[in-house]
Amino acid sequence: MKKLVIAAALVAAASAASAGNLAEPIVEAPVIVEEATGSSSGILLPLLLLVIVAAAAASN
Repeated sequence: MKKLVIAAALVAAASAASAGNLAEPIVEAPVIVEEATGSSSGILLPLLLLVIVAAAAASN
């Protein structure tokens, strides 16, 4: 009876140690979102302001 308990314990330990998946885990790359900015976006607001000031000066 004692040998049967020892054998059962060894079988349980061996099956628990080898449990798992042999395939490599799938790791997805993080998604990086960059906002597209045009080169004219920095100059657009001052140009618009200049046009408004010129229109206001021309109307007087």
